[in-house]
Amino acid sequence: MRNNSETFSFSGRIRSGMHAVAGIVEMLRSQHNAWVHLVASVVVIVAGWLYGVSATQWCFLILVMMAVWVAEALNTAFELLCDVASPEFHPLVKKSKDVAAGAVLLSAVGAAVVGAIVFVPFILASW
Repeated sequence: MRNNSETFSFSGRIRSGMHAVAGIVEMLRSQHNAWVHLVASVVVIVAGWLYGVSATQWCFLILVMMAVWVAEALNTAFELLCDVASPEFHPLVKKSKDVAAGAVLLSAVGAAVVGAIVFVPFILASW
């Protein structure tokens, strides 16, 4: 185990950032739903820019997008850890993976509701 009393260093922070980026890349490489989230995020950003959403609306949109990405990342980490801890099928591991996937679904549904609240008035006004 590493000694946690290391002093602060910029090179250590850069290394930590590189590990975090590697984790995001791994998530995008291994999880098909992450690509769905990526496409949805790009669509939301483009739509927000085109419709000129307010700063407050941007804050809500960014928060819900972040919630979905965090849920997906934690779900991915949890699934990988479960696969190491229990390589053979186990009903409790299946249940725990299902619960983690449910957390992603809850965050995605919440994000879709916020997106509808923000964008439906713009869409209706453009008709």
